Amino acid sequence: MARIEPGALAAFAQALLASAGMEADKAAATAAVLVEGDMIGHDTHGVGLLPWYIDELAAGRLAGAGSYDVVADRGASFVWNGNSLPGAWLLTEALDLACERAREFGVVTGVIGNAHHTCALSAFMRRVTERGLIVQMHVSNPAASRVAPYGGTQPVLTPNPIAAGFPTSADPVLIDVSCSITTTTMTQSLAARGERFPEPWALTAAGEPTDDPREVTERGGSMMPLGGALKGHKGYGLGLMVELLGQGLSGRGRANTPAGPLAQSAFLQVMDPEAFAGLAAFTAQSDHLADLCRSNPPAAANGGPVRVPGDAAAAKRRRAWAEGVPVADALWQRLAGIAGAAGVAVPAAA
Repeated sequence: MARIEPGALAAFAQALLASAGMEADKAAATAAVLVEGDMIGHDTHGVGLLPWYIDELAAGRLAGAGSYDVVADRGASFVWNGNSLPGAWLLTEALDLACERAREFGVVTGVIGNAHHTCALSAFMRRVTERGLIVQMHVSNPAASRVAPYGGTQPVLTPNPIAAGFPTSADPVLIDVSCSITTTTMTQSLAARGERFPEPWALTAAGEPTDDPREVTERGGSMMPLGGALKGHKGYGLGLMVELLGQGLSGRGRANTPAGPLAQSAFLQVMDPEAFAGLAAFTAQSDHLADLCRSNPPAAANGGPVRVPGDAAAAKRRRAWAEGVPVADALWQRLAGIAGAAGVAVPAAA
């Protein structure tokens, strides 16, 4: 496992994307989000995505230049057509705009249609919570179908992550969960290795529970909603909420998006606690609630203290700043090969 200094890794990722045709501001934003993903432990959504992004740029499915179209803007709400631009750049721009406007309006909501891949949503949270603001984000992909509606057999929805970030006086509370019981990336990775889910997390094409991911990737099955066979109606309901907020409000959804290239829809909302009872009042509550959870007597099977969502990410992030961002050796060799062909200098390991 190589460990690379965060700034050096971000500069390297930015240079690789720029060499593949991505404009400087978009390459910088995308690199920053990918490295943040690795720093907080989301390595499936970190610099390991660079080879795919480079291939997508070459194929023209990911637009490396240009801008979004403003579909509507009422100050406290706005809608963009992302024009297949990098999701990391679009969400960064939208969040920064929402943060700026939240000081005036208190609550600002933005929706984006037709974005390329949006990375790990939790990798965006700190840029908002560090300003003393609250953020929630939802993303879906109407160009793909992975999850069947509860009680059905044909996949309709995608995993549809929901993320939220809340400031405290210390580390923020960061929540990032999918509305499906597993993710597309995990399903594809396990299938490629010939491995199985730890439990029946999928359905065959006939609607029978299975622990074989290849039923999804090769045989027309689907991933279960969050809650599984017994309580999947809960994940199904959440998945519908995500799709209707992002796709319905942006106007870019399953009704008018053909299957094929990535065309993600995103919903984001930023709230300023000062428009309500105040930031101090909010953090008094968030600190107290987090402390109640962390001090809760742990179950014997837990193997350690109770954590609050975001605790593990914060610990990994601090270690990455101190020791370097972890990058698997095989991935680092692959990136070094791409860099060599593009004439991009490879940073030394920390």
